[in-house]
Amino acid sequence: MNQSETWSRRKFIGTSSAAWMTAAGAQRVLGANDKVRVAVCGVRKRGWDHVRQFAKLPNVEVAAICEVDENVLNGRLKDMEKLGLPKPKTYFDVRRLLEDKSIDAVSVATPTSWHALIGIWACQAGKDAYVEKPCSHNWWEGRQLVAAAKKYNRIVQHGTQGRSRKSGMEAMTKLHEGLIGDIYMARGLCYKRRDTIGKTPAEPTPAGVHYDLWTGPAPLRPFTKNHFHYNWHWFWDYGNGDLGNQGIHQVDMARHGMQLKFPNKITAMGGHFVFDDDQETPNTLSCAFQYDLPGGKRKMIEFEVRHWITNREAEIGTDFMYSQGQGPNTIGTIFYGANGYLAVGDEDTLNGYRSYIGKDMIPGPTHHEGGDHFANFIDVVRSRKQEDLHAPIEEGHISCTLVHLANASYRLGRTLNFDPVAEKVIGDDAANRLLRDADRGYRAPFVIPDKV
Repeated sequence: MNQSETWSRRKFIGTSSAAWMTAAGAQRVLGANDKVRVAVCGVRKRGWDHVRQFAKLPNVEVAAICEVDENVLNGRLKDMEKLGLPKPKTYFDVRRLLEDKSIDAVSVATPTSWHALIGIWACQAGKDAYVEKPCSHNWWEGRQLVAAAKKYNRIVQHGTQGRSRKSGMEAMTKLHEGLIGDIYMARGLCYKRRDTIGKTPAEPTPAGVHYDLWTGPAPLRPFTKNHFHYNWHWFWDYGNGDLGNQGIHQVDMARHGMQLKFPNKITAMGGHFVFDDDQETPNTLSCAFQYDLPGGKRKMIEFEVRHWITNREAEIGTDFMYSQGQGPNTIGTIFYGANGYLAVGDEDTLNGYRSYIGKDMIPGPTHHEGGDHFANFIDVVRSRKQEDLHAPIEEGHISCTLVHLANASYRLGRTLNFDPVAEKVIGDDAANRLLRDADRGYRAPFVIPDKV
């Protein structure tokens, strides 16, 4: 049965907010030995990683999965059975899932256009949330998600898992202690070999796909394969390009290492080069974020996307990528200081950090060790100590705002001046409209609320 068809739109609009706020007040308190029941939304790709990571944690059960493609959902049920995991409840419609009072936390691994809305609804339903990166499709959504987490006192973790890697945490400590001196710039790199997506025509929606639910807040377009699994990243209605897909990790790391918040000036330029296909977002992009600090001092963050042939920088990149047929991916963040530089790699490349000190670039401290972002989330769900969360949604929102500002600069073809206090672009109504997706709008009832 199509759960979307059995759901009355009138019922949803009329009862959701009041019912979910009542649920929030009745949320159960979890003890150290109580089982945390998690629901994962979107289980085809990244969400399947969520299922496996949560399932291996002590006293955690993946109690439900929500997936709009029944073909994927049925396949994952078989996969969970093979792993010896308890059979979860299944949903197509996340709104029905959120009515389930037995669920303690929701993990969101859907297309980006759904991230903030499910996160907000989860908070209203009294459930904690792990929200994949980027946490928002536009600036407005991120701000509202932060407001919802605060209002309902929910634990909301952003999926920038580099903040939980022990090597990354040590690198941040070294930077903050002054290992390479005064840091004047950080450079994020996303040189990730990606082939053309080609062109795909409109066609009937495949059997078992609840396309209206998949589309959710975005405009309802004719179904095409390029508007669906994974390739949605490269369309403005659903994604933010590789700046938001991969680059958010590096932008977040750059901000974290430099201890910076919102920038004052943003510029970005690039294009969709080499390929003639359906992709809307740029596959080559250069961004710069300027920070004006007290005393007339300035710092910078740079970020670059490159989708095809590339070099390596700062020893970021390994031969492993050749074995995957991708070539030398170069993904990471490089910090430049008055007394050297430090490079932090992505999990698929360096998965650690290296440093080089002084004018002779003498090798300094280095460390390679991962961590468990999901375990950190569960630990804080139990303790309710917000300060122990490695990637609180407030930090995720700031980093995602850099992504949205750079994309707005690229799309408008001009530099933006930003007010970090008001979180507004100064004197540019078109940019501020982009930061809210005001021209795209939202499809009722999948609307980010003005008041959470």
